[in-house]
Amino acid sequence: MGIEFQDNRVQVKDAIDDAITAFLYEAGGELQAKTMRNSRVDTGQTKGSYQYQVNESTNECRVGSNLENAIWEEFGTGEYALKGNGRKGGWYYVDRHGKGHFTRGKTPNRPMHNAFTSLKAKLIKRFGEILKNKIGG
Repeated sequence: MGIEFQDNRVQVKDAIDDAITAFLYEAGGELQAKTMRNSRVDTGQTKGSYQYQVNESTNECRVGSNLENAIWEEFGTGEYALKGNGRKGGWYYVDRHGKGHFTRGKTPNRPMHNAFTSLKAKLIKRFGEILKNKIGG
């Protein structure tokens, strides 16, 4: 009675790669949706600008916005800047309706940070479920 060795390395690696890819798309969608829900809304432009992009060759998912206001929403401005490094003393600006305002800055809302923090444990658990399902267990 002999022992026969069966090499399943390729199938296992493919299953792991499939699990990672599936997870990245799911996690990206969850983080995008939660970030949008966490966003303050004036015009809705910033809220609607959040997108996610998966790079399957590097196993990365990026979530973000191409709007400058998204940075201000995340980190704040002026005297309210998250790290305290904003402009001090306030300033005057004219809004999109032509009305003048004095401000000391914008408080950080942290929509992306809060989305990640609130979903982190759930996403880690979900990755385990996807991996188990793809590999079989």
